[in-house]
Amino acid sequence: MELPEATNFIEQYINEDLASGKYEGRGNQIVVRFPPEPNGYLHIGHVKALCINFGVKEKYNGKINLRMDDTNPAKEDYEYVNSIIDAVKWLGFEYDNLFFASDYYDKLYEIAEKYIMDGNAYVCDLTAEEITATRGTLTEAGKESPYRNRSVEENLKLFREMRDGVYPDGAKVLRAKIDMSSPNINMRDPVIYRIAHVPHYRQGDKWCIYPMYDFAHPVSDALEGITHSLCSLEFENHRPLYDWVIEKAGFAQPVPRQIEFARLNITNTLMSKRYLKKLVDEGFVSGWDDPRMPTLMGLKNRGVPPMALRKFCADVGVAKNYGVVNIAQLEECVRDELNTTAERAMAVTDPVKLTITNYEGEEELDFEKNPTDGSGATRPVKFTGSVYIEKSDFALEPPPKFKRLFKGGYVRLKAAYIVRCDDVVLDEKGEVKEILCTYFPETRSGSEVKSEVKAKGVIQWVDAKYGKDAEFVTYKPLLKDEEYPDQDYAERLNCDSIRITEGKVEPYAAESSDKSFQLMRTGYYKACGCASGKARLSEIVSLKDNFNK
Repeated sequence: MELPEATNFIEQYINEDLASGKYEGRGNQIVVRFPPEPNGYLHIGHVKALCINFGVKEKYNGKINLRMDDTNPAKEDYEYVNSIIDAVKWLGFEYDNLFFASDYYDKLYEIAEKYIMDGNAYVCDLTAEEITATRGTLTEAGKESPYRNRSVEENLKLFREMRDGVYPDGAKVLRAKIDMSSPNINMRDPVIYRIAHVPHYRQGDKWCIYPMYDFAHPVSDALEGITHSLCSLEFENHRPLYDWVIEKAGFAQPVPRQIEFARLNITNTLMSKRYLKKLVDEGFVSGWDDPRMPTLMGLKNRGVPPMALRKFCADVGVAKNYGVVNIAQLEECVRDELNTTAERAMAVTDPVKLTITNYEGEEELDFEKNPTDGSGATRPVKFTGSVYIEKSDFALEPPPKFKRLFKGGYVRLKAAYIVRCDDVVLDEKGEVKEILCTYFPETRSGSEVKSEVKAKGVIQWVDAKYGKDAEFVTYKPLLKDEEYPDQDYAERLNCDSIRITEGKVEPYAAESSDKSFQLMRTGYYKACGCASGKARLSEIVSLKDNFNK
């Protein structure tokens, strides 16, 4: 068979397996899965795993399962299931099947009993602390449990009593019987079932014992006919256990092959559902969809395009070794995507009034929606001759090479006219209160008339009559440092991660909702509608590119 060209080490392994004829009995169909635990919202780190798995599905014309690995009832809920499904769809991915590990509980229990009957598992009465204490270290072997050599009959009896609710939480566990002297600590008789008298969000009170992840996960993969289990690098040391669990369960060949890749880490970004949940629970953020959160719902709420995230993961690539990506690279991908998709609008975040003394009446000007999309589409903008501009676009004492407005200087108002500053009105503090200008009618943008009047700079403006009051929300990262020091994340939290300023925005952006704009020379913002009589615009990403290619 002709194989597609491999572009990374995962595809090389898949090509090797296909070339060996391993999957001929299955029509050479590759099957992968994305298996999140529904105990939180997906974050940007999950996008890499999604892109890798769905990329394999697409490249090899295979299938992919979305599976909820829901084996910890104390932390899982339908809220998280629904959020995961929504996030996957928002990214533009379509899975073939939706499965739940909890659907396999009967089969998992059956396999656990098979382990006992085959002498591969036993019921242990040690506490969690005692098991940890006897597990050993990287240089010292562990100690065998005093309950390790119970008979098959006694183990079956005790395990069934565990299932039937005879014992309280923590009284007993079922452990795999492997090798307490193994150099791999994961192989030192790991726990595969524990007692938890907690209702399951899907199974209710049917079970009071639950399988551990390292047992349920490989069995679920095998039951679903997964060919390649693609997971992050922290599971590399679990691979021997993954293979052991499947082998002792008695699954026929070919069985799933686990392949690990380096997880995604980004500077200034929390990449742990546990810590992100803590931020939500402690009220540091408004919720899982807070625009500062790196969750997919937070990024969606902020206005980040899903294709920018996929492009970012494609640029980062697939690696075997741990690394940290600068957040500026993510911002560059967001900026590049929005540059081609976001309409342009005008806003001023620190306004000062500019009045054209020789202008009367009002008119509509043609404003180009997006100069980069090639359409040339325009929309009308009202102009009355009295506008607001940014204070920083005017200087009482201009520095050298200042290309914006100063007394006696010329500047073009975007899509409008060239104006000359004739005078300045100051307030009692000596601050600029109003700028008085003359405009030149023949310099209207788009006019075919050639004018002798020239201006070196172009500035944005908002009409004083038609412009709307606005709040501009800007964000900084939730973490202050760019590295990953050993201190607790709480010591690194940025308590000044959100800022709100007031200004003016043109009606077109003010009256929009959930729409992204490039506010000229300001940044990319998402329009969030109006509240308390003011338009609200939330920053997506700045215009400044800090990424060193």
